[in-house]
Amino acid sequence: MKHETVCGVHAVEAILSKRPESILELQVQQGCENVRVKPLVEQAQQAGLKPQWVKRAVLDKLSEGSAHQGIAVKVKARPLLNETDLYDQLKEAEGALHPEAHLFLVLDTLDDPHNLGACLRSAECAGVTGVIVTKDKMPKISPAVRKVASGAADLLPIYQVTNLANVLKRIKEQGVWVVGTACDEEAKSIYETPLTGSICIVLGAEGRGMRRLTRTLCDYVAYIPLAGSIDSLNVSVAAGVVLFEARRQRLLAQPTQRA
Repeated sequence: MKHETVCGVHAVEAILSKRPESILELQVQQGCENVRVKPLVEQAQQAGLKPQWVKRAVLDKLSEGSAHQGIAVKVKARPLLNETDLYDQLKEAEGALHPEAHLFLVLDTLDDPHNLGACLRSAECAGVTGVIVTKDKMPKISPAVRKVASGAADLLPIYQVTNLANVLKRIKEQGVWVVGTACDEEAKSIYETPLTGSICIVLGAEGRGMRRLTRTLCDYVAYIPLAGSIDSLNVSVAAGVVLFEARRQRLLAQPTQRA
């Protein structure tokens, strides 16, 4: 049976809340003084889990160098979704009585696991429908990614696709607009770009940006206006800025309810 290690208070809390049946082992640091760990241990015990008290060195090894905060769980591996799952979700939503507008985040290759985890965290907080990642040139969903994501890796649908260009073409046919992020002559400020309706927001790797073919498939290209001397943002920060501008626009577009 394939398994994964999830470390850190927020990530373990998400597993206990959403997928307690997937937990195989609970390991807690001996003499742990983190006040946020005790309630999690009690919650796990109520779910029938028996904690294993281990030395810090054991958790250090399990967490692959990320900050485990004194707690970790070994869980049944959660397989990533694929293109077929994505198309099925779109089809299912289309047949709903009151379909909601989709908000996808597309990560067109990334290098840094911490950036991936931070992007997942921002995406979950912004209420995205799902995150689409490439199968190659992308960090694995490792303990370090899960720790930075603070549980988002186990709350969000994550679609790992082989051919991003084909996926973008397919979802465009299903009514999803593609909004790329870049700073070029054709780009408009995100504050002037429509981010309501069913859209996917595409971010590329730092330095390289979106790949050329991905860029040609964008319906809109937007940039974040910067006020300082530095000419770029960390990709995870950029993801948060754009996603929450989309959320702001979508909240304003909702009809006002009268009492």
